[in-house]
Amino acid sequence: MSRLDLNLFVILEAIYSEGSITRAAARLNLTQPAISHALRRLRLTFDDPLFIRQGNTMVPTALTQSVIAPIRQSVRTLSGSVQAARSFDPGATQRTFTIGCRDVLEAHLLQPLMRRIASEAPGVSISSVRVDRSDLETSLAKGELDLAVEMLARVSDRVHRTAIIHDSLVVVGRKDHPVLADEPDLPAYLGQEHILVSSRRRGMSLEDVELARIGHQRRIALRCQQYFAASMLVAETDLLLTMPERYARIVNRGLPTRIVPFPVAVPPVAVYLYWHENADPDPANRWLRNLISEIAAGPEAGFD
Repeated sequence: MSRLDLNLFVILEAIYSEGSITRAAARLNLTQPAISHALRRLRLTFDDPLFIRQGNTMVPTALTQSVIAPIRQSVRTLSGSVQAARSFDPGATQRTFTIGCRDVLEAHLLQPLMRRIASEAPGVSISSVRVDRSDLETSLAKGELDLAVEMLARVSDRVHRTAIIHDSLVVVGRKDHPVLADEPDLPAYLGQEHILVSSRRRGMSLEDVELARIGHQRRIALRCQQYFAASMLVAETDLLLTMPERYARIVNRGLPTRIVPFPVAVPPVAVYLYWHENADPDPANRWLRNLISEIAAGPEAGFD
């Protein structure tokens, strides 16, 4: 089967339906020699003549009669699938999309995304999963992920990406933290103990990379995995937390904390939407890409 041209089944079905090589060629917009060549290949594959000529009619053999029903159904199913893909209708589709997304970004995107899907594509389901940046390209290439929303990752040219979010770094501390009474300068910031949030066991965060670039290092008292847990902790201690501004405003709602600018001028933190080149022409994937990009650019995700 791996060496069999599936187009041959289309030709077999056409000869069966038309009862003639000439009419089959006209229906498929092929030449008669091309149809005859395909029939020879089919006969070798099945080790059967498949059709016997009686006058001007190609009469199917018993073997052809026994296989034509499943072949005809398969051809129609494939044709219908191709047609459906070309004319994607969000309102009629039944499909689950898998998106690689961190919890930081879930808080921004999932609520407005599911609201839009409920109104525009009620048959669509979303599975948001965590993925390591080192596995990002492999997961996209295998089709394990339809899309990924992630920070800058090292990928090949086969993975497409576009920036959808730009955010700033801020410092979070308890509301009455003496250092945060005024916006702290760099020496005041470095004089405190800090929480670093990362899913990795080791390595520097973006803010530590920027500090090292200008020759400074801060004291990390705690390394943990979740910004929400870190925000709850800084609300009750003298520890400081550095994180993206828009997510900080979400997770600190209702907490007795204060948010101030990061004391070093750094470029905005960019978040990208990734997809594999194999999915680039897929209209369903394109629809979801456009929807996520539209949400990220608008007020409903809190990015304005």
